[in-house]
Amino acid sequence: MTQKPFIPFGGEAIHARSIEDARVVVLPVYYEVAPSFGSGAGQGPYHLLNASYELECLDEETLVDWRKLGIHTAAALEPVKIPERAVGEIENAAGRCLENDRFLFSVGGDHAITIGLARAAAARYPDVGVLQIDAHLDLRDSWNGSRCNHACVMRRIGDDLKLPFVQVGIRSFCPEEYDYIKAHHLYPFYAHNLNPADDSWMDDVVYALPENVYLSLDLDGLDPAVLPGTGTPVPGGMNFRQVVELIRRVGNEKNVVAADINELAKVEGSVVSEFTAAKLATKVFVHCV
Repeated sequence: MTQKPFIPFGGEAIHARSIEDARVVVLPVYYEVAPSFGSGAGQGPYHLLNASYELECLDEETLVDWRKLGIHTAAALEPVKIPERAVGEIENAAGRCLENDRFLFSVGGDHAITIGLARAAAARYPDVGVLQIDAHLDLRDSWNGSRCNHACVMRRIGDDLKLPFVQVGIRSFCPEEYDYIKAHHLYPFYAHNLNPADDSWMDDVVYALPENVYLSLDLDGLDPAVLPGTGTPVPGGMNFRQVVELIRRVGNEKNVVAADINELAKVEGSVVSEFTAAKLATKVFVHCV
């Protein structure tokens, strides 16, 4: 196993050397096992963190300088390629980052990383709920030989952790998953119902969430015209401003305790996807920390 390079979010000048001085801890998780379609998410942290060097530090909407939040980038985590063991390794690393009420921001990796991350958040905040922005329901009980596959994330969160969750941007699922949402009386926010000219549906998202929230942003929740660099791009997704506005509302009205961005896959010859993902990370910092 090769040592992953240390790339601090935003560059060396922004990096808080000591975790004790940080309000935000960025945890890169290099992990991808048994992808369903396209690959590349395992190197997603590298590309997002590299792109973050090019970001301006002043948020254009709020005029907040996110450098001043105190951002410490932890050493990269590269879990074993055995899903059930990887979940435990991710949970342990995340738990250490969450100490002293720090805000944990994890960069994946495929969406399976969220199982361990949500476990760590639930251990510290037992009443936490999960907001999932995603094209897919991720409610299969098992996929590609594992119950801890990226296609099973929300099934583990619902069935195993017993956490409430809200799903936004959904537009791809199988009969098994549809049967599950009917049996459990779940009401995903389907992408085709999210009117770009009317954000009133966001009030319902906020209302459905508990006070403490874990935010998981699968980048395929965005339309591939906005962000093509993901393993399973699905047409008809959310636009950038919709995602930012949802982050703003949830951050303003709830206590977001941790978040992750996952499923970034490099498109050769383009930097659009990784720069957009890095920009979304700063929106989480500005509105949720």
